[in-house]
Amino acid sequence: MNTDSATPPVVRSAKLAAIGFLVVLLGGAVAVILLRISAAAALAESTAAHRRQFVSVIEAKPRADAAYLTLPGTLQGGIESTIYARTSGYVVRWLKDIGGEVKKGGLLAEISAPEVDQQLSQAIAAGEQAEASLALAKSTAERWQSLRKRDAVTQQDLDERESALRQAQANYDAAQANTARLRQLLGFTRVVAPFDGVVTRRNIDVGDLIDGGNGATGRALFSVAQVDPLRLYVYVPQADAHRIKVGDPVKIEIAEQSDTDFSGVVARTARAIDVATRTMQVEVRVPNPKGALIAGSYVQVKLPLAGVPGAVVVPTDVLLFRPEGTRIAVVDGSEHVHLQAVKLGTDYGDRVEVVSGLASGARMISHPADSLGDGDLVVVAR
Repeated sequence: MNTDSATPPVVRSAKLAAIGFLVVLLGGAVAVILLRISAAAALAESTAAHRRQFVSVIEAKPRADAAYLTLPGTLQGGIESTIYARTSGYVVRWLKDIGGEVKKGGLLAEISAPEVDQQLSQAIAAGEQAEASLALAKSTAERWQSLRKRDAVTQQDLDERESALRQAQANYDAAQANTARLRQLLGFTRVVAPFDGVVTRRNIDVGDLIDGGNGATGRALFSVAQVDPLRLYVYVPQADAHRIKVGDPVKIEIAEQSDTDFSGVVARTARAIDVATRTMQVEVRVPNPKGALIAGSYVQVKLPLAGVPGAVVVPTDVLLFRPEGTRIAVVDGSEHVHLQAVKLGTDYGDRVEVVSGLASGARMISHPADSLGDGDLVVVAR
């Protein structure tokens, strides 16, 4: 017996409708699952794409140019001297003014010292008196020696005459020494230059009363400076002190003469670190044959620094300062980041020396983000 024919048409329609509904539900579920799988894949791809950072890289290269340490300094005369009067008196005349060139022994000024003239005359007279007394004491001692040989006088009398002779000789020597002192003091009325140079200051005029010496009452007459060569002192930090050598060439820069190159040489170093400033004093000699440089000028001194073998110089904007130390982000061939631990050397301002931890040719990330981590995948901007 055929059951379908026995089934009422209404029931068959209901079954067909239910089957169709189930098919629609199943198709919708499959579509939803496929859509979710596609969305998940798209999200994963988007997330991976966003995780990739776009970076720009620069290549680490060995230092090609010489490294310099720039420090401020002030030019000074090769020799500088402040000249005082050795004899008190009045200025009769002066012969050199500021800017005047002088030679060693050249006359700068003359001083009138009448008191010294009188003292010298008195000393000469005292010397003549002492000479006469010496002659008398000598002849007396000789007579008493002959009398003693004949036993005409006692030994005591002879000893007294010989003692008087020695006193007369001492008085004569003292008078001669005093005369020589006053003659030399009178010679100081001529104020002369101690070396070849230029007068940088004149503090006297005709008629001025000058006190001898450089004490509380003394007044400087002139200042003289040797302008070729000049010298200057710089103070090198302890970190770079061991890299400064005597004989190293030095560059001198002056803001007012930026188009002119000046040079010098390291003449000597203190060879010791000042415990207060942690710096080493360095003297630089600067030739100045044409007088283009002026003593007292403020200059910038560029000292050459001997390089460390294998060191490279990199921009400071590649450095990452982490709690575990200084790092540089290096990109390998698979575009992954490696945070290299590095040891820094001399800081040149916008550049810094890396003495270890970074090989020449490494690709460094410029301006790395603070969130950058070791092993991150990046996209290098072309």
